[in-house]
Amino acid sequence: MKNEDIRKQMIATCIFMNERGINQGTSGNISVRVDGGFLITPSGVPYDEMKPADIVTMKLDASHQGPRKPSTEWRFHRDIMEKKKEVGAVIHLHSMFCTSLSMLRREIPAVHYMIAAAGGPTVPCVPYVTWGTQELADYIVGALQDRHACLLSNHGMVCIGPTLKKAAWLAVEIETLAAQYWRALQIGVPHILPDDEIGRVMEKFKSYGQVKEKRAPSCC
Repeated sequence: MKNEDIRKQMIATCIFMNERGINQGTSGNISVRVDGGFLITPSGVPYDEMKPADIVTMKLDASHQGPRKPSTEWRFHRDIMEKKKEVGAVIHLHSMFCTSLSMLRREIPAVHYMIAAAGGPTVPCVPYVTWGTQELADYIVGALQDRHACLLSNHGMVCIGPTLKKAAWLAVEIETLAAQYWRALQIGVPHILPDDEIGRVMEKFKSYGQVKEKRAPSCC
């Protein structure tokens, strides 16, 4: 079986997301780029029952190998991998606060400087369309043209990263931002940081951390 270590990391990440409380059941999905295509979690298999062999190998032409069917959301994973060569992993979650904001069709504005980790001063929210469709994939790819995360109206969120570890870090950070924004809205109108400040933070992230270590905030 090829890429067994990556398969195990994918399962561990799925379980971590559920245990962290930012995903639940069999919702959400993960993909990781490999030679010739990408690996993606299977459709409808509980994460705590998933085995490395259950992870599906897909090519960019949408053909797949293995005993399981790929996630029903494979289209946006494939399109992101095809169009954004710097992306090594894609994570989709039905996290509580991101999904709650998406039900209001509300993007996350720059209520905290850490939004810069998402690649800009907002985390956009794409329109609602039925899950698993090419139309949804097109909206997501468009939103991620200059961002590393987006919300899906009445659905959830998507994060990307150069590695699975960094994509998972960003998913937790974006859900934290969504929770902070939601809580702030309960007592008032949050102050929004200006775009030029977020630009300065993005520049600072490029040199953040130790010289020989690329830290998560640099993202893609």
